Amino acid sequence: MNVMPAMDARTRRCRAALFLFMLATGVSMASWVARTPAVRDALDVSTGSMGLVLFGLSIGSMAGVLVSGGLVRRHGGRRVIAVGAGLLVAGLLVIAVGAALEVSGGVFAGLALFGAGMGLAEVAFNIEGAAVERTVGSPVLPVLHGCFSLGTVVGALLGMGLTAIRFPVGWHLASVAVAVAAAGVWTVRGVPAGTGREDAESEDAHGERAGTGGWRGQVAVWSDRRLVLIGLIVLAMAFAEGSANDWLPLLMVDGHGTSATAGSLTFMLFAVAMTTGRFTGGPLLVRFGPAAVVRASALVAAAGVALVVFSSSALLAGAAVVLWGLGASLGFPVTISAAGEGEGDASARVAAVSTAGYAAFLVGPPSLGFLADQVGLRAAMIVVLVLLGGAALITGALRRTGSSAEVPSAQSDLV
Repeated sequence: MNVMPAMDARTRRCRAALFLFMLATGVSMASWVARTPAVRDALDVSTGSMGLVLFGLSIGSMAGVLVSGGLVRRHGGRRVIAVGAGLLVAGLLVIAVGAALEVSGGVFAGLALFGAGMGLAEVAFNIEGAAVERTVGSPVLPVLHGCFSLGTVVGALLGMGLTAIRFPVGWHLASVAVAVAAAGVWTVRGVPAGTGREDAESEDAHGERAGTGGWRGQVAVWSDRRLVLIGLIVLAMAFAEGSANDWLPLLMVDGHGTSATAGSLTFMLFAVAMTTGRFTGGPLLVRFGPAAVVRASALVAAAGVALVVFSSSALLAGAAVVLWGLGASLGFPVTISAAGEGEGDASARVAAVSTAGYAAFLVGPPSLGFLADQVGLRAAMIVVLVLLGGAALITGALRRTGSSAEVPSAQSDLV
């Protein structure tokens, strides 16, 4: 049995800082989601018009995700996290003011800032978390993402409570912004400078991969066949997670005839299952390895989705959401961890796979709405089922590289 290296005080502080801010980002995201109906009422707009307002979040998120990897390589993860935290806080404050003044454009602008901050910070967090993981030699990313999931549960409960007592949405989001700002300051002080940027500089100093910084560096890493397979896995797993986030309440209401309250509670059950899976997955990864764990996770998630889609019982479908959440919980963090292994710039590899995962998480699930118009939302979820099945077939790419197996063979990639 391998003995994990002792964690020094600096690494421990960095890990704690990352955990805290991921928790804070989860709280902030869920706080916004929970108060969306109140914001819509304050703006006095139709559902269609509210959809246009919400588009600001998508624009900002994708912009942040797409530029984050290059910025980390140029300036280091800490600076990118600092900028992301600032944009998150600014976005929450602008949303709060826009809602209080009943200005749709203000809420749109706030969501764009909030999304940009989230996108910047998330990719940088994954790079920092992967670096800590390589230092300590044990799983860190599942718990890091688990903190975000825990934050969504806390934020959702807080939002539900404040909604029940009719607490003003502007003051709610402003208070969350203050808490996020405090967490951001502590986090930036706890994260070492230069992660990500140091890797690029080291390579250039030795004459390796010269000129591959920025966008070219992120594109160049995809020449690795193993990384392509890892990217396909994260696409499927992130798509499964994002589909539940976007559609699960509506899937239960329209597809199984439940009440809106029951649909919201079902989503809460999914979030709790995600949180549980991420916090308890570390020992499983150590004992069985990432390939076996993600294969089992994909199959468990597929079983949950299948029951939700094909079961005629709303109660059984609601219970199956636990399988969906548990199965989807480890896919994203474990694939990010695997991307950091192997030859080449680890930060560029992590950034590339993170970008692919967040693109699938943010852009893919909304596309199911177009398909649902033709076949219904339950039938549209068969796409998620197929993707999860495909991911289970190629999890061999997640086997840890080492002296005896640096790159999976063509056959081992597929088993």
